[in-house]
Amino acid sequence: MEGEIKDTYRSIAGKSEGLFKDNGSRFIALAYPVETEEEIKEIVMGLKKEYHDARHHCYAYRLGLKGDKFRANDDGEPSGSAGRPILGQIDSLGLSDILVVVVRYFGGIKLGIPGLIRAYKTSTSDALQSATTIEKIAGKIFRIEFSYEAMNPVMKALKDLSLPQSKQSFGMECSLETRVRLSSEDDFKKRLQDIKGCTISEI
Repeated sequence: MEGEIKDTYRSIAGKSEGLFKDNGSRFIALAYPVETEEEIKEIVMGLKKEYHDARHHCYAYRLGLKGDKFRANDDGEPSGSAGRPILGQIDSLGLSDILVVVVRYFGGIKLGIPGLIRAYKTSTSDALQSATTIEKIAGKIFRIEFSYEAMNPVMKALKDLSLPQSKQSFGMECSLETRVRLSSEDDFKKRLQDIKGCTISEI
């Protein structure tokens, strides 16, 4: 349909692992579902502690509905030989809200840039092949504040749109929060703005 808002995207359901070995070097790929850069920092720092004896901890991530937040990090490997091949595998499957860290134990023999690219690409591919992919729905959280008189029409609108409710407070003034998928946002705003004594704000 023309003008339809795309609000779904693919990610992974949980952590998965992959492995590639070449000339004594081991490449352990660990894929994680993530939503924020803070989460990513914590995971990368945790893995550097857990695999403190490894030579490199290279990673790439992509975040959000459009995947417009991303990064590829070579962590001391030759430029473009690690982070970019990891990101390339994420992109080849059209995934977002995902982090892949590849931990390398050096085996004593240099692999050369083509060998490194193959190793990071293959280990990442192995981790992603064993991951369960899911469809995520992008949305926004709204806070709704309304008078007691407006409660019935507000509740009816939420029910008609099948919207969840949280953080409810019903006193002289009432409020609650709800998560609205992007494709329903215009309809949601129109319906609630037409209710007297009701205000909405995005969180």
